[in-house]
Amino acid sequence: MIDGIGIRLLGPVTGVLGDAEIDLGAARQRAVIAMLASPPGRVVTKGRLVEGLWGDDAPASAEQSVYTYVAGLRRALEPGREPGRRSTVLVGEAGGYRLLLAPRQVDSCLFTELVEEARLLDPGRGDDALRVLEQALSLWRGVALSGLAGPFAEAERSRLEQLFLGATEARAETLLRLGRQREAITTLQDLVGRHPLRERLHELLVLALHGADRQAEALLAYERARRTLDEELGVLPGEGLRAAHRVVLSGGAEEPPSATTSVPRQLPRDLIGFVGRSEEVARLRSLLAPQAGQPHPVVAISGPPGVGKSALAVHVGHAVEDRFPDGQLAIALRGGTPGVAPLPAHEIAGRLLRGIGTSDEDIPVDVDEAAAMWRSRLHGRRLLVLLDDAAGLAQIRPFLGTPLGVSVLVTSRESFTAGDDCVQLRLRPLSGPESAAMLSKLAGDERVAADAGHTAALVGLCDGLPLALRIAGARLADHPEWSVGTLAGRLTDERGRLRELAAGDLAVRSSLSGSHSGLAASPRPLDRMAAGTLPLLGLLNVPDVTPETAAMLLGTGAEEAARALDRLADAHLIDRPRPGRYQLHDLVRLFAGELRPEDWKRPLARTLAYLAASTRLSSVIIDPHRVQLAQDVDGPRHEFSDAEEAQSWLLEETHVLSAAAVQALNSADDEIAELGVRLTFALKWHQQRARATQELIELNTLVLRVCARLGDEKAALISHDNIANGMRLTGRTEEAVVHLEAELELATRLGDDFGELRALGNLANAYVTGLRFEEALPYAERQLAVARAAGSQVGVRFALLILGMAHHGTARAVEASRALMEGLVMAQEAGDITHEGLFRLSLGEVLIELDDAERTLEHIHAATDILNSGGYRFQVRGLVSLSKASRVLGKLDDALDYVTQALDLIRRHGFTTWEQQAEAELAAVRAAMRIAADGS
Repeated sequence: MIDGIGIRLLGPVTGVLGDAEIDLGAARQRAVIAMLASPPGRVVTKGRLVEGLWGDDAPASAEQSVYTYVAGLRRALEPGREPGRRSTVLVGEAGGYRLLLAPRQVDSCLFTELVEEARLLDPGRGDDALRVLEQALSLWRGVALSGLAGPFAEAERSRLEQLFLGATEARAETLLRLGRQREAITTLQDLVGRHPLRERLHELLVLALHGADRQAEALLAYERARRTLDEELGVLPGEGLRAAHRVVLSGGAEEPPSATTSVPRQLPRDLIGFVGRSEEVARLRSLLAPQAGQPHPVVAISGPPGVGKSALAVHVGHAVEDRFPDGQLAIALRGGTPGVAPLPAHEIAGRLLRGIGTSDEDIPVDVDEAAAMWRSRLHGRRLLVLLDDAAGLAQIRPFLGTPLGVSVLVTSRESFTAGDDCVQLRLRPLSGPESAAMLSKLAGDERVAADAGHTAALVGLCDGLPLALRIAGARLADHPEWSVGTLAGRLTDERGRLRELAAGDLAVRSSLSGSHSGLAASPRPLDRMAAGTLPLLGLLNVPDVTPETAAMLLGTGAEEAARALDRLADAHLIDRPRPGRYQLHDLVRLFAGELRPEDWKRPLARTLAYLAASTRLSSVIIDPHRVQLAQDVDGPRHEFSDAEEAQSWLLEETHVLSAAAVQALNSADDEIAELGVRLTFALKWHQQRARATQELIELNTLVLRVCARLGDEKAALISHDNIANGMRLTGRTEEAVVHLEAELELATRLGDDFGELRALGNLANAYVTGLRFEEALPYAERQLAVARAAGSQVGVRFALLILGMAHHGTARAVEASRALMEGLVMAQEAGDITHEGLFRLSLGEVLIELDDAERTLEHIHAATDILNSGGYRFQVRGLVSLSKASRVLGKLDDALDYVTQALDLIRRHGFTTWEQQAEAELAAVRAAMRIAADGS
């Protein structure tokens, strides 16, 4: 952790560096640091940051704005950091960012820690508790997160405000215990004026006035509280305030009871090991214990099996119980219990009515009559009702519509968005740090901390599901001889993971089975269709699917597939991370795999064929002049209206396509493996444009293994070529040459003239990329001759391009410009804009050597526009050349701007092959600036 830095959230958001205050920038930038610091040390994803800043109204530029805010924060937190050096305070990690500060370096975290410290002190140590509470309260400088807007700021501000009020109440109670009533009265009168609907404050004020022998004022305070509650909320005083009133009337002869037999307290005990969920707790508290107005009538917590819905509901129920002085009811509805029918409506009615004191003989047999009695007997009460594990909205609908002041808190695996007056919170798996913290609580801090690497692996294998983590913790507790790594190793085997995640009556498999069985046994055709869809989704091991891809698995239309996917998402068996995309968590995927249908091959082959055919078609549409080495596949494919749509589809689906290719190539089935080969080859041009070189190499290495198994030398020839291109682009020239020579030998032996032509050109290209220009020349000249003889125009164009670059590298600028001009004319005549862009880029570089920097700028600007529009990444090379040309023309500010942009791209994306040239150009620009400054 970094010392000397502090973040202040309890007031205007500021930072402290040493003794100096840090300006953390504009409001949204300060909101980003607030999210990263609440608490610090955990990864906050870019998606979570976007959601916290804008909610559902995020602009298209939201992620870029987040990057800008993070860059600004890094400059503010580390003003002395050299350009290009990585931040040591705010680091990028796992799709998001982590603030490397200790919790005590953030005032809100320190405040929480101090309040908890005071709470845990023995009641006899009142002076110590008061000192700690006052230290905590002194951290406040005004309204928390002052001046910040957005969903996160609003929820966190509400949460912190509730903590502040709780701490002030605790301080007042402590003063009363110490017999310092007069000090307590001053504080409480101020707080009651600012928070007139917080009943506990009124109660404490009445008791404080009574304790100071100010009986008349105590009675007036009670009367003001009663009138305020009646006028603002339409409710009577709760049991605590009524008890305080009785104490005043009796002259202190009785003590206010903490509970009475008439007040139900049915909530299960809060988990000692409850961790995380700070944002969710804040949101739920703001709904159930708002600062003004009534608590929300129906709040639903939905989410997948095992995600911790019940634990969160119980935790929040205890946190807001003071707002429900007439008690808390809790009923387990058995909506997802395997092999057990959900609780019927008449049984729910009976339990609710008995909970508020209705005798059995008075409870109507008819459900509608019982529900009407339930609602009528709630008037004037403030009651919290926890309905845990609802099968769906229909199961509890008769018992909703309660009077204001009563809140129904529901948990369910189903969606409750259709409920009247219902606010739904969809619960997601715990983050990595939250999961590790939970595991530490269950298995012991020292045991978990001693094996951080395996702890991270175990957390990942549990999918962030609290149920799975509880089971893992229980298994470690049962086996003290196991290390964390031992259990992680046992879970690594996917075939036995669900079997291992069982302890006593807790099991992930049975939890998932309950949800799936409920759909399969439903009378609704859509439910049964959704149940049948889950096993088919388990056939394809990809990050997510669209309805169109799912339709290939189901053998239906996309609309029908979408309905089935949406039903599974509503049942929280799959996730809907964004519109039109659906995903299975790993444990659900393993469960779906256990349901694998007998006829598994046909839907999987149909889907892989669709992906391969669509990928090949997109590549053709994007750049029709590139030679497609992937064999076409018969069958359905995605239809594209133009190149832009094809490019967008590829970018959107690339993670799915790569994962599907890996799965197919690792299949023991020859037909499936062959489809993997075709999909891999169809991806080649996209991967090369996007510089996804490692993926290109890895997939084609798998292809070589398949080719050896199937005896397919033609496909092996292509995979050698693809691997070599990936290695060439990452500076591994010698390794690339080995694969290209293997390709050349295979092409010659198979009599593949075009394969020989391609191998010669790529050998020349590999040497050019490796800056070994003399070795490149003979291969380029030989390829040009073979291409002319074969009448391959695309081969001639490529040979002229590489020949021009090789001549340029050997200081033959005139010969280079001649070859490049010939190729440029040919590319323009053929309409091959990709080659036109490459010719212009190379020609621009040569023209610098021929003292024609003006035309250099013209060609390179045109090249950059062409290549970027086609999806090719040549920004770094173009920016370095633009810097050189601008420097020659004396435009030094422009030159510095270009080369600085180039270095930023190099460092951000790891384009190391150009780093040395860009650094050399930067040095040349700075030298020219020094000379210009000396001359002036």
